[in-house]
Amino acid sequence: MRSRRTVTTLAVVALLAAAGCADRGGSSDEGPPAGNPQQPVAVSADFGDLKNVCQPGSPQGSPAQGVTDKEIKVGVLSDVGFTKNSEFLDAAKVFTSWCNDAGGINGRKLVPNTHDTKMTEVRQRIADACRDDFVLAGGGGALDGMGVKDRLSCLLPDFAAQVTQAEADGSDLQIRTQSRAITYAPYAGFYRWLLQEAYTASAGSLGIILGDSPPVKATGAKVVESMQAAGGTVGYQDLFPAAGVSDWTPYAQSIKDKNVRGLVFYGQYAQLAKLEQSLTSIGYKLDWIDANNNAYTPAFLELVGDQALAAQNNVADLSGVNPLENAAASPATQKVVDLFAQYAPGKPVTLPVLRAFSSWLVFAKSAASCGDNLTRKCVYEAARTEKAWTAGGLQAPVDLSNNDTPIKCFNVVQATPEGWRIPDFKPDTGPYRCDAPAVKLTGSYTGPVTLADVGKSLADLT
Repeated sequence: MRSRRTVTTLAVVALLAAAGCADRGGSSDEGPPAGNPQQPVAVSADFGDLKNVCQPGSPQGSPAQGVTDKEIKVGVLSDVGFTKNSEFLDAAKVFTSWCNDAGGINGRKLVPNTHDTKMTEVRQRIADACRDDFVLAGGGGALDGMGVKDRLSCLLPDFAAQVTQAEADGSDLQIRTQSRAITYAPYAGFYRWLLQEAYTASAGSLGIILGDSPPVKATGAKVVESMQAAGGTVGYQDLFPAAGVSDWTPYAQSIKDKNVRGLVFYGQYAQLAKLEQSLTSIGYKLDWIDANNNAYTPAFLELVGDQALAAQNNVADLSGVNPLENAAASPATQKVVDLFAQYAPGKPVTLPVLRAFSSWLVFAKSAASCGDNLTRKCVYEAARTEKAWTAGGLQAPVDLSNNDTPIKCFNVVQATPEGWRIPDFKPDTGPYRCDAPAVKLTGSYTGPVTLADVGKSLADLT
């Protein structure tokens, strides 16, 4: 029984660590099929402003592990066995089906290979990927930090859709298509907008409440720095048990007693929904609640309910990913929606799906540029040349050549009883606002694992 409780606690902590990443894993133990035999081969290979992402050809040779003259095995890391969420696997199925129907990567078919960590078996699944796969792409896990040293020891590149723990975030041989800086304050532009423009009266009375786990507390410390840099004063900080509580009224009352006007929440969005119901029940309304983008899903709206949604002002920073509410105005976002309708009807398009597509796209473009010489070194170095990656229009530009650059662009969504909507946050570059300040972190935080930590260097990559 003791061992069982330990695993359960780890799993809850892992879910909390992933909160705010909006990435929630996959849905089945079997890997998705590599293609759709009912689809004609002649399909458009364009994606937004990316042309001929996939293409036919007559490839020769087997230049690397997982690569033959007919196929490319790509690992998809997922917590599917625990979360039962299907986003990463759905994205892998849809992307590879579309790409293969367009000819594959210079004629080589993509074969997605699901690695189900069941939340805690990260090292075992990385070992499997090290044995079988060319690269990892379009996936992630809540306890990803556990497997970074193993991944680097076998020189396995990771085109990650989700990065959660500090050891993994910005680690070597990783291509992160999302705006995530290591030594700069996260969400600096978002908090400046909240505190200096949208809700100026809240700046002197801020609060943050976190699930009680080390990685979440580390994230919280960075957020506090970010709010302080934007001119905010944090007068309320609290922790709740990682598994949640049966009654959120005492927490709601503490928030009211401290006169908190702007609140940041890091935990599972189901827990936030209960807290907001308690706040509403005691008649307390904040100026804003940062629900973080983990809550950017219809499920959160359903859990909160219309009464609390009308009373509380939930906002979230999507960190430069074009929102689904704006899909009709974005050919790339609409393309994802259309491809899901074609290859995975009934499966939802979510923020994790959009992020996974961005990772698959940069992998496909980079791999195609390598031709027959499809090696890990070639595909990784090709991806690192992308200094303004937008995934064809899915997101604001991101410099993939450097894992530690200040985040310039942000965009905001707001939860209402009618659904998620886009407030006026003064976008200046299409759907994004790209004037975020560069705020260097001053605290001491765990850094990412490097090749040097496992006795390797880039010279070893082939």
